[in-house]
Amino acid sequence: MPADSPFVPAAHEPVLVLLEQDAHGLVRPRVADPDVPHLRVTDQGVTRGDGLFETALAVADEAGTLRMRKLRAHLGRLASSATALRLPAPDAAAWEAAVDAGLRAVEAASRPAPGARLSVRLTATRGPEATPGTAPHPTAWVLLTPVPAPDEAERRAGVRVLLLDRGIDSTAPEHAPWLLTGAKTLSYAVNMAALRHARAHGADDVIFTSSDGFLLEGPTSTVLIARHDPDGRRRLLTPLRQKGILAGTSQAVVFAAAHAAGWRLGYGPLIPADLEDVDGIWLASSVRGVLPVRAVDGRETPVDPTLTARLQAWLDADGDPGHHVSGDPVTSDA
Repeated sequence: MPADSPFVPAAHEPVLVLLEQDAHGLVRPRVADPDVPHLRVTDQGVTRGDGLFETALAVADEAGTLRMRKLRAHLGRLASSATALRLPAPDAAAWEAAVDAGLRAVEAASRPAPGARLSVRLTATRGPEATPGTAPHPTAWVLLTPVPAPDEAERRAGVRVLLLDRGIDSTAPEHAPWLLTGAKTLSYAVNMAALRHARAHGADDVIFTSSDGFLLEGPTSTVLIARHDPDGRRRLLTPLRQKGILAGTSQAVVFAAAHAAGWRLGYGPLIPADLEDVDGIWLASSVRGVLPVRAVDGRETPVDPTLTARLQAWLDADGDPGHHVSGDPVTSDA
């Protein structure tokens, strides 16, 4: 294939879109071969984990047209992570163009069936090591990978989780912002180690706690808790973001829908005792969706398939999260 010919992806294979600067400094998308090298060994995303990412879900509609869910929320969180890292990542328009180029390339190659699903991962690094005082040249790309439908048996049965101490206290976001507790960075080795620890000890997943005893989040998910107030009205809760967790895009969509349905909302702060006497506990994430928790540290918790289906339907509807995605708590009676 000539060097200037556009790359044509194979059907049902991952699609890679590079975000590259042209001669005028404009960032443009280019569909590229994912099976050939594109990243330098000196790239700081590899050597130092210095970068950020977002993982979203794209789903094909009845006509086979793919659309990335929660686009605005993911791009907003990516921009917040870039600000925290002081990383000059591409702007929202450039990412949107790259995602669209990838989705259209998948459609052209595979003709997706209704309901087909893709993981859409947006990644930006600080780029190759540079001499002190020179501007970084970030590396950025979008990778679109087919993913199977959720395991409905797992969704019905629920997952077992361990509470694990993350090793930092809840005041870290205020007194140590360089820990980047609210940014989605490439430094996920601790998260993956926590999942391996849980599986080695008979569990499926993890809910982190702060060293001073507050509930935080899962390694790749946000925690949701439902319970009834004394007056019988249902309340949906999630740990307080200001305690050092990532603002959950899935949680924001579900909270907005719950608010519209008349549920009360709560943003913590929460402690492990708040996982007792509940209607249900879930781990929410973009690709896996809403998974119920059936046991915490070996103690059984209720699994309500009807509630799980309702939360998942709200997430699938992909409604506008509005102010619920801002990172600032909504009043508890909203």
